[in-house]
Amino acid sequence: MKPSLRRWHLLSALLLGLFLAIHIGNHIVGLGGQANHLAYMAAVSPLYRNIFIEPLLLALFCWQGVSGLTMIVRGWKDRTALVPWMQALSGAYLAVFLFIHVSAVLTGRAILKLDTDFRFAAAGFQVPHWSWFFAPYYFAAVVALFVHLGCAAFWNLVPQGPRIATAALAGFAVVGVLLGALIVSSLAGWIYPVDIPARYLATYLSP
Repeated sequence: MKPSLRRWHLLSALLLGLFLAIHIGNHIVGLGGQANHLAYMAAVSPLYRNIFIEPLLLALFCWQGVSGLTMIVRGWKDRTALVPWMQALSGAYLAVFLFIHVSAVLTGRAILKLDTDFRFAAAGFQVPHWSWFFAPYYFAAVVALFVHLGCAAFWNLVPQGPRIATAALAGFAVVGVLLGALIVSSLAGWIYPVDIPARYLATYLSP
């Protein structure tokens, strides 16, 4: 595998890190209530929803997905241990998730004329049958993100000892599971009641 591809993949991940931190922070704040989620997003979204930053973010997400899948395919036969497979499979899921998620967000904003905030994400949970898709879809995405970050931490901490590296990976995974469960619970209305306007629900109720 060409080292340059891995370096550029890492660089784009670092650039996307700030946005992902803001996005995850949005969901963490949202655990305190739907109004908190909407207020936080209204405050931070101008930072990236503009003609300068948003195209850059979209390009980086595309590059991240394509470069990641390329590395997975190129190194397929070389993976014999658990951590490399965890890194590859979590990265593959993230690439698929990002393609679906970003496409849905752009469609919601450009075609459906909806504000893609908490209400857009939570609407699918409020419609029978769709919740069976969205619950594992969002949960697995959060877990995959933290497992992928944990794998990166693992490789950086291996020189400090395998136990430290393994503990870091396990810690990231546990945080991903707990946070994923909490985010899904808030979107589904299991932590507090949610109020989803009919125009959001109509997206899933239309024949």
